[in-house]
Amino acid sequence: MDDLIRLTAAELGARVADGSVSAVEVTEAHLARIDAVDEKVHAFLHVDREGALAQARAVDAKRAEGERLSPLAGVPLALKDIFTTEGVPTTAGSRILDGWIPPYDATVTRRLKEAGVVILGKTNMDEFAMGSSTENSAFGHTGNPWDLTRVPGGSGGGSSAALAAFEAPLAIGTDTGGSVRQPASVTGTVGVKPTYGGISRYGMIAFSSSLDQAGPCARNVLDAALLHEVIGGHDPLDSTSIDAPVPPVVEAARNGTAAGLRVGVITDFGGEGFQLGVMRRFEEAVALLGDLGAEVTEVSCPSFEAALAAYYLIAPSECSSNLARFDAMRYGLRIGDDGTRPAEEVTSLTREAGFGAEVKRRIMLGTYALSSGYYDAYYGSAQKARTLVVRDFQRAFDHVDVLVAPTTPTTAFPIGERADDPMAMYRADLCTIPVSLAGNAALSVPCGLAPEDGLPVGLQIIAPAMADERLYRVGAAVEAAFQARWGHSILEEAPAL
Repeated sequence: MDDLIRLTAAELGARVADGSVSAVEVTEAHLARIDAVDEKVHAFLHVDREGALAQARAVDAKRAEGERLSPLAGVPLALKDIFTTEGVPTTAGSRILDGWIPPYDATVTRRLKEAGVVILGKTNMDEFAMGSSTENSAFGHTGNPWDLTRVPGGSGGGSSAALAAFEAPLAIGTDTGGSVRQPASVTGTVGVKPTYGGISRYGMIAFSSSLDQAGPCARNVLDAALLHEVIGGHDPLDSTSIDAPVPPVVEAARNGTAAGLRVGVITDFGGEGFQLGVMRRFEEAVALLGDLGAEVTEVSCPSFEAALAAYYLIAPSECSSNLARFDAMRYGLRIGDDGTRPAEEVTSLTREAGFGAEVKRRIMLGTYALSSGYYDAYYGSAQKARTLVVRDFQRAFDHVDVLVAPTTPTTAFPIGERADDPMAMYRADLCTIPVSLAGNAALSVPCGLAPEDGLPVGLQIIAPAMADERLYRVGAAVEAAFQARWGHSILEEAPAL
């Protein structure tokens, strides 16, 4: 079992394709790993054992018949519980959807199934993707496999933890303000936020529609690229989907190089609030890029200072609109419907019981920002600040091919440390939010362990919209160089569970 769960997704797919191992054997090995460690990690909210084995058997049957398989056919995956999955509970980490069984698949879910990827189950997350630590789940927090007393990031901490705990070689997350990249950084894994619109949002439960973006999560850059190729591409069911081919991400990951590229170091991230060990590892990564042949320069993006404030007006405003659909009338939880109460009271009682504290906080912030007399002062001003962030990126990309920054200001913090300090929690996404506001593409790749605590640090690589292949080209080069220096993958340093 241990041999199979430590193989890469590319290796597993190749072994399934050549018949040296069956998809059922691979699936059973990962289900056994979940049985062994997930009681401690709590990465999964629902393990679909029967469904996963049925999908694996279908892959084996196709191989036996000589059918050509996808490179990821038979490879297990952990799916963030924000994607509708036909016949499988989907909660978005909220009590208000507890027990809901969707009658249809999200486009991402459907494309995974069509490629023969085996969906092991649904992973834990901050409720409706609102959070930076996976402590806001209605079903309990997830632990970081590096140190179970610390957070695995958020909102997709369940997906990142499943990777770091070797419960799955692949995972899917969503990134609204950093919820793929930030968990990847603090768990020593790889997370990608593709260009906004590059992966369909159909069937992905909405938080902030102008920001939400699904993304691949993996333990190495090539696996992330293979997964990106499976789930990416135009979808007529999503009006924001880009009608263009998926960039050549797999080719870029297989031919990683930084030679000749112009790399801009964002100087606006650093100083107060940034852990010294994080900055040391980031500076080493920048030096490494120079050694790999990149032309490294410094770039200032002054509008990024306003990005955090703008995000926490735009995202709550959009969430207050999106979450209005949870009214107890159509699906999900219903409280107080005893035949004596009007619909308005049932809705109020259901929302009181079904929404958690962070969701309520953001709904109230958003409703206030959109209210009459305050719209221009708050939401309108935030959108103007967003435009300034976009322009800063455009100016930067006139002079460089990619930008780099720390993925997070600190390593994984202890569970509960920031629970009563929303502003400290929000600052965990300080470095990732500008990319989300602009709709650009970004990737987080491990760049070492912080000396203070021995926990992972992530390097964030940022590319212009529709230039996602640059992420994989540079990320693969950095990954290969660091692994050559270390002699192994960073996850080999993680304590045994």
